[in-house]
Amino acid sequence: MRFGIAFANIGPFVEPEAACLLARTAEATGFDSIWTVDHVVVPAGYRSTYPYDPSGRLPSAEDAPYPDPLVWLAFVARETQRIRLATGILILPQRNPLVLAKQLATLDVLSGGRVSLGVGIGWLEEEFRALGASFESRGRRLEEFVAAMRALWTEDQATFSGDDVSFTKSVLRPQPLQGSIPVLIGGHSEVAARRAGRIGDGFFPFGVQGDELGHLLRVMRDTAEGAGRDPSSVEVTVSSYHLDSDRAAEEIGALTAMGVERVVVPAALFRDDLVGGLGRYGDDVIAVGR
Repeated sequence: MRFGIAFANIGPFVEPEAACLLARTAEATGFDSIWTVDHVVVPAGYRSTYPYDPSGRLPSAEDAPYPDPLVWLAFVARETQRIRLATGILILPQRNPLVLAKQLATLDVLSGGRVSLGVGIGWLEEEFRALGASFESRGRRLEEFVAAMRALWTEDQATFSGDDVSFTKSVLRPQPLQGSIPVLIGGHSEVAARRAGRIGDGFFPFGVQGDELGHLLRVMRDTAEGAGRDPSSVEVTVSSYHLDSDRAAEEIGALTAMGVERVVVPAALFRDDLVGGLGRYGDDVIAVGR
């Protein structure tokens, strides 16, 4: 089992010194990855339903800072040597895929090949409207944009034709040091599970537990098999909120049996004692769970 730090770029970690301390300490205490979240803008008075809280609202205020996930990762990359730099998740249908492919490839090269791209379709319709992006077609465009970026990352002169993006013999340099950048599909629905099975290098069913998680993993694996893919090649990452070593060990045992390969815990759980809290988690949970 591997372990990551989620929601790393918000809360107290928007500040430069706190961001660097979080990244350095997470790496030193055994975490394999650090994950950022994404909102370009949060329109005041939004009416869309946030799907991960019973209130239907973001847990943070509308005016809470959301640093750009890639800029934040680039900033802390220099403070670390091994920890993977991941988005969990980036709202891909809001982005220009050619610009994003260049940004990600650049970060991958500068960080020594450590970038993972977690993507989702988003839920905040008002944000899409503000950005001039279609909310209704976001699922289709996510899949198209993934395919377009993979072409740019892996082909010498990339050619791609889609409904929203097309290019011919286009050269993107630098290309990722990894050869391509792993793409993890985020989402808590069967649609997301099937998408991960078809095109994902990984699946991140955030906030899903127990029987519901087991169901989504079966959907993902069945879809992968139907697409002629090896289901075990789709890396599974899930979220956890347990810091108690006994409860965490019990949970990790159950998740391992389900084929989960990584657990991520929110950075905010360690905000009151960052160095000590991460150290204890490393000693009591990570060392045991490996």
